[in-house]
Amino acid sequence: MRAIFTPFRGQSLKNLYQKSPEETVLALAVLVAFVFIFAYIARIYYTYFNSRQFTRYPQPVAKYLRRALYFSNYSPDPKRALKNYKLALEQCDELGLDPFSDDVMGIRIQLASWLEKVQNYEAAIKILELLLSDCKRWVEQMERSVDTGSTKDSGKMSARLPAPRVRGTATEDEDMLEKDRPSDVETLWARRSRILQKAIGISVKLGELYADEHVLNANMAHERLVWAVDAALQEFQRRSVSGVKTGEGEWMSPKEMGAALESLGHSYESRSQFHLALPLFFQALRLCKDPCHSAVINKPSSKPPTQEEARKAYLETAQRWALNAQQHAADAAGEERTPECDEACVVSLCNLGDIAAMLGDAGEARRRFRQGRAMSEKLQFAAGVEQAEAGLRRLS
Repeated sequence: MRAIFTPFRGQSLKNLYQKSPEETVLALAVLVAFVFIFAYIARIYYTYFNSRQFTRYPQPVAKYLRRALYFSNYSPDPKRALKNYKLALEQCDELGLDPFSDDVMGIRIQLASWLEKVQNYEAAIKILELLLSDCKRWVEQMERSVDTGSTKDSGKMSARLPAPRVRGTATEDEDMLEKDRPSDVETLWARRSRILQKAIGISVKLGELYADEHVLNANMAHERLVWAVDAALQEFQRRSVSGVKTGEGEWMSPKEMGAALESLGHSYESRSQFHLALPLFFQALRLCKDPCHSAVINKPSSKPPTQEEARKAYLETAQRWALNAQQHAADAAGEERTPECDEACVVSLCNLGDIAAMLGDAGEARRRFRQGRAMSEKLQFAAGVEQAEAGLRRLS
């Protein structure tokens, strides 16, 4: 460095300028630009690797996380990246960090995301399956403890369950730990709600991975999506019956619930079970404010559909479902033909009317509702008449 700056000192710089003014100015400009670029890169590097996503962890964990992300994103080296992810998780265990904190679970999820990125789908699925199993086991243990009375319904921890630690935080400074504790410690029911919601999200992601063209395990994809939707709906039902417990807060957002329903709907559609797919699409549309919302999670490479494309896709799915229901009704004969066959056709027509109305096609919606009403009157199906007339009233 000294040799570089020597020509730019005192008399030497003056002599250089007198001999070659243009070249000297250009050289100085390049040097200044180099200094600024170097300082900018150093600042970005320091800011990123000393950001909250690292400093919230103890130093031994943060050290390996920095290395893992460096070998993942900046200087790709899969072996060294995987090694440092594993070392970071080992440090979490050694330091006694809460394995169910968002921060520690986040490391495992980030590891799975990176494995998916490098197309190691089998390993990514294994990581998420283990995490899902851990979450489900904790929730089941907690619920058994409440049922048997070993944990009070007030949400306080019993001696049989580990007390919640500060979320993802372990520090040698006890004063800092005590300072953070009041805002970070959660109740038992809040912890259950958070872990269950995380498990549902992981299960939906597993459904996506199993359905990926590189894996193509349709049965497992369907199983994970069914569990996710069932668990979410059961929690909604529990809260409506038993009420919200201390510290639980709100449950899944409409957008999150809509994404899970739509994912399961696509799974049923791929199995040609359109009579099961359409109600899920319909409920997803009701829950999601954006009709173009895509249920495919963390797919930045896929192009989001336009509103017109979404409208066409949903109507085509609805038409297939209606034809499927009518075909079943037409094929049934003798003792197999029950009132359910005809009522299914009425319900399909009303659902088609609802979807057409939500997508802005009032004429199509009105036509479907009138068809449903006429068929209901012929069958003396009072519920169908009421549903069709309610749909017509909404259009007027």
